[in-house]
Amino acid sequence: MRAFIAGVCAAIVIAVGSYFALESLGMSASKVYSSPNVRLDN
Repeated sequence: MRAFIAGVCAAIVIAVGSYFALESLGMSASKVYSSPNVRLDN
């Protein structure tokens, strides 16, 4: 049971860290997949 909880906690930490890392690099879907002809509200 301890291994499962440790795995879930590790997955949460990796997910949150990945979110902030990708946001700081400007890798949001709206920035990556939009073209100059698309208007997206920020």
